[in-house]
Amino acid sequence: MIQTVNLTKEFDGFKAVDNLNLQVDKGDICGFLGPNGAGKTTTINMILGLMPPTSGKIFLLGEEFNPGKVEVKERIGVVSESLYFYKEMTAREYLLFFGELYQVPKASRRIEELLEALGLINDQNKKIGAFSKGMQQKLAFARALLHDPELLILDEPVANLDPSSIKQIRDLIEEENHRGKTVFISSHLLSEVERLCKKVAIINKGKLLAEDTMDNIRRRLTDSVEMEIELDKEAESIASSLEKLDFLKGFSVEGHKLEVSLKTDRDYRPELSQFLYQNGYLPLSMKAKEMSLEEAFITITQQNISLLARGEEAA
Repeated sequence: MIQTVNLTKEFDGFKAVDNLNLQVDKGDICGFLGPNGAGKTTTINMILGLMPPTSGKIFLLGEEFNPGKVEVKERIGVVSESLYFYKEMTAREYLLFFGELYQVPKASRRIEELLEALGLINDQNKKIGAFSKGMQQKLAFARALLHDPELLILDEPVANLDPSSIKQIRDLIEEENHRGKTVFISSHLLSEVERLCKKVAIINKGKLLAEDTMDNIRRRLTDSVEMEIELDKEAESIASSLEKLDFLKGFSVEGHKLEVSLKTDRDYRPELSQFLYQNGYLPLSMKAKEMSLEEAFITITQQNISLLARGEEAA
C-alpha cells in the first residue's frame, strides 16, 4: 500500500530524509516512530504529494505516485498534524461539503454514524470556530473516514484529545482495519502505538533504523529479556543445571520462583520450558518483564539506536 524507494529530501544540503526504504503492506496498522526532527512529517508530506522529494520514488496503492492523479488521492484518508477548517461552517455542513466533493453515497447517514461514533452528534450544528481543539481533531478524523478510503495516513491523530476521546479514535481505527483498511500512524503517544500497531518503522536523522513487528522491535531495544517463572515446587536444586544453558545471561532462584535473563537473538521460551519439564518441574506461569515501547522511546539514547541498527544488520 505504501512503498518508498531511496526516498530523499534535502534542504540546503541537509538531508531531512535519507534514502528511506519503507514498506507498509495491505491490512497493516503501522506506527511510524522517531524522536523530534527525525524526518517523520517530511516523509508523510512527500507521501501525500505536499512536498516533492529530492530523489527516490513513492508507490501508493500499487502504483507509482503521481501528485496530480486525483483518483489515487480519493482512495486515501488523511489526518494531518496541522488542521485546517472552514470555521464559519457547522460540523455537519463541513462534512456534507466533503461528502459532495467525494460523491459519497448516502452521505447524510455516513456523517451521522461518524459523528455518533466520535461523540460529536450533539454538536453537529455548531460552528467549527466554537469547537475545542479536541473536537476539531475528531472532526478531522470524521472527514478522513467519510469517503471510505482504502488507506489512512494519520499524523498525530490523537493530539489534543482526552483519554475518552483517544479510546473513541482507537476503536474506530481498529474497526476500519478489521474492515480491510491499511493504517499508517505517526504519533508521539507511544502507549497508543503499542496498543494499536501490528508493526512499527523507526526513523532517526532521516534514516530508517528498523521496520518490524512490535515484539521484535522491543527485543532490539534491549540486550536481554527478563522472565518471571512460577514453578510447582521449590527450585533450588535446579540452579546448577541452569548454569549450563548458553541462552541464559543470568538467573536467580527463590522458593518456587525462578527469574531468568534470556538472550534476545530469538525466542528461547520453548527451550526453557522443555528444559524445566525434563528436569521434573512444571511451569505454572511464565511472564516476560519486557520494557514497554513508551519507556524505550522516552529514554531513547544512542545505545538504543545502536542496538536497533545492529539488529537490522543481523536480520
